Amino acid sequence: MKTPSLPFPAPPAALLRATALEFVVLAGHALLYPTGITGERHPGRAPAAEGPEPARADIAPADIAPAGTAERPPVVFLHGFIDNRSVFVLLRRSLARHGWLHLESLNYSPLTSDIRTAAELLDRHIEEICARTGHHRVDIVGHSLGGLIARYYVQRLAGDRRVRTLVTLGTPHAGTAVAPLAGALPIVRQMREGSAPVEELRLPAPGCRTRFVSFWSELDRVIVPAEAACVDHPDLDAVNVRVTGIGHLALPVHPAVAAAVRQALDDAEPAREAPRTAPGTTPSTPAA
Repeated sequence: MKTPSLPFPAPPAALLRATALEFVVLAGHALLYPTGITGERHPGRAPAAEGPEPARADIAPADIAPAGTAERPPVVFLHGFIDNRSVFVLLRRSLARHGWLHLESLNYSPLTSDIRTAAELLDRHIEEICARTGHHRVDIVGHSLGGLIARYYVQRLAGDRRVRTLVTLGTPHAGTAVAPLAGALPIVRQMREGSAPVEELRLPAPGCRTRFVSFWSELDRVIVPAEAACVDHPDLDAVNVRVTGIGHLALPVHPAVAAAVRQALDDAEPAREAPRTAPGTTPSTPAA
């Protein structure tokens, strides 16, 4: 079931407050951006050019540890277009304070021109993380384009064998009407409605084992229409959570969203029959 459109436009005052917050977040992120340009270093990481790739054996449902246990799977953060891992500084701190031990932020090149190529790179990163940490599965939190790359990996590259829960924040699952000048870049054109990668995500995905939780905001001016940030696929275990009062850039840094992300990662049960609520959000709308 597709999430219904909003019956009325956002009140001017709410839009003004959200826009002001977007500028504040943008200014703060500009200060943090240089700290996230280089990739993370992890003890024990084997050089990429040495040795064979880790085995990609499939796993049985019994191998999947239930959410909410002390041994949580690693959480992998994937940023959006022309961004880097610094966008998740506050969200990472929130998870760390609440007991998450394995937190990893991945950077992909701003020159990446194809969602499929980025998804293949994500595949290699996930295999390396699983080999290094000893976990069979991971959770992913993706902002904007990062969520689309992660979803392509899950649905089209058999990433559901590795990804337990995929949380997306302002991701153009159904495409977005982006700025004309930005459309000159191939990967931005792929985020538009009707692009080849977006259409591939509409194809059947029977038996997909990944849970999807998509956060969207009616005040998001990057995802147009805003409801395009919802997951709408009959084969996916998905729930869409509407966030009120904030825009696209604030989604990865807002405390209410952080609390809801923690809940989503700790929720072991599918959300088809009992939509969730969280501070600062409205009840979720399950996809069917």
